[in-house]
Amino acid sequence: MKYKYSIPVFILLGGVLALSSCKKDFLDVTATDRIPTNTLESDTAVFEAFVTNAYIGTKLQDKEADGTNPGFGRGFEYSMWSSLTDESIYNNDDATWIIQRGQLAPESLGALGVLWGRSYRGIRECNYALNVLAKIEMSAAHKTMLEGEIKFIRAFRYQDLIRNYGKVVLVGDKVMGLKDDLQDPALFKRATIKEGIDYVIAQLDDAASKLPLNNSNSWVGGRATKGAALALKSRLTLYAASPLYVAGTWEAAVTAAQQVIALNKYNLYQGGYGNLFLINQSSESIFERVYTKNANHVHLEIANGPNGYGGWAGNTPTQTMVEAYDLTNGLPANTSNPLFDPAKPYENRDPRFKATILYNGAAYRERNIETFIPGGKDSRDGNDNWNTTKTGYYLKKFMNDAYPLQNPWGNAGFQPWIYFRYAEILLNFAEASNEAYGPDAIPAGSSISARQAINMIRARAGVNMPAIGTLNQNDMRTAIRHERQIELAFEEHRFYDVRRWKIAETTENLPCRGIIITKNSNGSFSFTGKIALDGRKFETKHYWLPIPRAEILASGNKLEQNPGY
Repeated sequence: MKYKYSIPVFILLGGVLALSSCKKDFLDVTATDRIPTNTLESDTAVFEAFVTNAYIGTKLQDKEADGTNPGFGRGFEYSMWSSLTDESIYNNDDATWIIQRGQLAPESLGALGVLWGRSYRGIRECNYALNVLAKIEMSAAHKTMLEGEIKFIRAFRYQDLIRNYGKVVLVGDKVMGLKDDLQDPALFKRATIKEGIDYVIAQLDDAASKLPLNNSNSWVGGRATKGAALALKSRLTLYAASPLYVAGTWEAAVTAAQQVIALNKYNLYQGGYGNLFLINQSSESIFERVYTKNANHVHLEIANGPNGYGGWAGNTPTQTMVEAYDLTNGLPANTSNPLFDPAKPYENRDPRFKATILYNGAAYRERNIETFIPGGKDSRDGNDNWNTTKTGYYLKKFMNDAYPLQNPWGNAGFQPWIYFRYAEILLNFAEASNEAYGPDAIPAGSSISARQAINMIRARAGVNMPAIGTLNQNDMRTAIRHERQIELAFEEHRFYDVRRWKIAETTENLPCRGIIITKNSNGSFSFTGKIALDGRKFETKHYWLPIPRAEILASGNKLEQNPGY
């Protein structure tokens, strides 16, 4: 009997082409929804489709995307990664509050429960593809390009393992099968963090040497390029040098970022910060997932829109995130700032604020947002009050107002999800350069300093915030971290940044705050703080996720669990 394992237990059971057999009986049938192994190994078109399919993963958990299977990370799923941080809370929980409240356990991982299994399944698929590639007939040049692509995909899966679990099992190029020796201790030995990162970086260097600078016309948008491999290397080397990892150097992180910059291919998009996330393959995008009308994903507008429009609230920004946006003079939004008006707290903000968050009075579609009480259309007094934001805010970033919010099925949700963009590379460079050389030194091989890199982002069209002046290294570190929080908000960075900086014990132990806005009889508004999600908790052990109990048991308890679990 032939079959496909749909849910991995561990590395051996992770492949979509894992085959087995049993005694011939009435169940000995050939499934019509499976591609025969011999076809995949002999038909170059089928094989290339298999490689393309490796960019996505099987849906293993409820609420993982809609219409198409999940890709890398949780971008554009119902509960986004931001709702596991101080950026937002997911209005309807969807297994996120357990993480916010520090109740993670090997048996109960909430929205994070599939990372280990899906990653190793993807790695096994890549190893299988490399094995087939060595034997399949095609031009040497095309074979080289596909090898680079497969190694990039595999490296991305390892990145997800390393940044979530720390020490991981490195399986090399071997394709594990059911007849392999399950007692082999090497199968369950976790490499050190440094060993893991060094392995992945070497794979990315190899991939970058084989991948094209640009996708050809025969390659659909969203497939790996040299820039994508080097961008992933930049991220990993930055992580490696960070306090949580201590597995690399800031100098190496500077060099890795410079490699992307030196391609002279990417630049900051000048068509407006908000528009950047609505168009395919902008000048800033290095690697993205592209959607078409034949491949729907979550209909973002209804999933995150205000209840007064028929939306479901979804990922609702916190007051902490709102307060992070400075005013247009570059100073914090508080009463000591002459531009700050407590009666109009959302005015004169960093322009990225209005492109990211919907707040009371914000212009949206055919009217202004009304989160005030009594009577606000987007408050608990409005329609569908079970979908009212718990924080007082709604998400604007990624939303396309040209798409229908009500009855959007098949007519919305076609924005790209950007995995890497040039602004991240500049932020990586700025952080690493400041740590290695200081704020204003220009590293060898570069033409900019850390401060200049940050100011390039702040000066982009649609942002135009004041330049950061001369600062010492400590103050520049604070400024760079703040810029990452604002520029990369809701893009799946904050969760990992606060951990690698080892500040999560501060940021993740504060309650998720919101705002209550009361409309007074004279038309003015009063603002009262509230707790939108209580019980947030972060312990030292939470810097790494626990490996699922099922994986530990499947290894015969040979797989080492992370400390504290």
